[in-house]
Amino acid sequence: MTERLQILYNRKPCYDIVFTRSFQELAPELKAMGFDEHKICIVTDSRVDGLYGEEMLERLSGQCKKAVKYVFPEGESHKTLDTVRELYRYLIAEEFDRKDLLLALGGGVVGDVTGYAAATYLRGVDFVQVPTTLLAQADSSIGGKTGVDFDGYKNMVGAFKMPRLVYMNLEVLQTLEDRQYFSGFAEVMKHGLIRDAALYEWLIENMYEICERDMDVLQEMLVRSCTVKKLVVEKDPLEHGERALLNFGHTIGHAIEKAKKFEWYHGECVALGAVAAAFISWKRELLSMEEYYEIRDMFVPFYLPISIDGVDPVEILGLTRSDKKRESGNIRFVLLKKIGRAVIDNTVTDQEILAAIQEIYFSDEDAHA
Repeated sequence: MTERLQILYNRKPCYDIVFTRSFQELAPELKAMGFDEHKICIVTDSRVDGLYGEEMLERLSGQCKKAVKYVFPEGESHKTLDTVRELYRYLIAEEFDRKDLLLALGGGVVGDVTGYAAATYLRGVDFVQVPTTLLAQADSSIGGKTGVDFDGYKNMVGAFKMPRLVYMNLEVLQTLEDRQYFSGFAEVMKHGLIRDAALYEWLIENMYEICERDMDVLQEMLVRSCTVKKLVVEKDPLEHGERALLNFGHTIGHAIEKAKKFEWYHGECVALGAVAAAFISWKRELLSMEEYYEIRDMFVPFYLPISIDGVDPVEILGLTRSDKKRESGNIRFVLLKKIGRAVIDNTVTDQEILAAIQEIYFSDEDAHA
C-alpha cells in the first residue's frame, strides 16, 4: 500500500514523501515531474551499489534522456568536500546542465553528499532522495539539510536544499544489518520524545514487531515519525528557532561520534546523547526520576547503547564546544520538559554537560566495583 505525505515550504507544496514497497513507481514519479526529458545521475556508495545500483540504472535507462551512475566508497570518512569535488568532475564530464537531476540512492552519507552537490553545482540543480536506511528514511532525507564533514567535524559545511521528491522503498530495510537498522531507530524514538508522546508509547507497545521488521508496522512507524519531522520543518524550514528541537541528543551525540572516530553509528551516538539530555532534564526537575530511567531503559530493547567507555568524558565535553549549534558562545541544548515536549535552552553549563557525560560513562573501575 502506497502512502504519501506532502511537505510545505512557505505554506506552499514543496515535495512529496512516498512510502511504498518497491522501486516500481519511481520512474513514473520522475516522469510526472518532467525528468523523462533530462539526464539523471544516480549517486550511491559502494555498498548500496552492490545491492540496488544496477537495478536502479536499469529501471531509469530508457525512461529519461540518459541515466548514469556515480559510485563513491561507503562510510562517514568519505562524507567530505573531496568526494563532492570528484562528483563535480563526473557531472562536468557527463555534461550535466541545470535542468538535469541527481538521485541520491543510499543512506544519510549519500543523501548529504548528493544534496550538497545539488545545492552548489551550477548554483543549484534538482535532486531526489531515495533513502535506503532506516536512519535516512526516518530523518536525514527529509527537511532539506545537506552537508559534509570538515576536518572530522560533523556537517560543518552545508546548505539547505529541498529535494523534489523523497521516495521510500520500505522493503530495503529487510537487507540492513541489525546494528545499522537499530541505529536508525534512535531517530524514530527521538521524534516521539520531542513531539509525540503517543508515538513514543506506540513504539513501546509494538516493540516486538519493530524488532522483527514487520512491514505493516514499519510503514505505520515511518509515516508517524516522518509526520513529526514534517510538522517541525514546515514551521521552521531554515532552523531559525523550533527546528532546533530535532537536535535532541545530537550535541553530545556528535561529540561522541568524533571521539569514537566515527566507529560508532550515528544513531548509537544519538541514543547516548538522548540519555544524557534526559539526565540533565531530570536534574533540572523537568522530568521525574522515573521518567528519566524509563527513557534510558527504553533504548535497550532496541539494541541501542546507554553507556560508553574507551573515551575521556572531558574530551567529549571539549568537543561539544565546537558544535555548530552554538549561539553567541552558548550551546542551544535541547531538553525534555516532559515526554513528547522538548524545549530549547541556552543556559546549560559545561558542568551540567560533564555530569551527564559521566552518567553514561562506563569505566574499567565501574566494571570492577
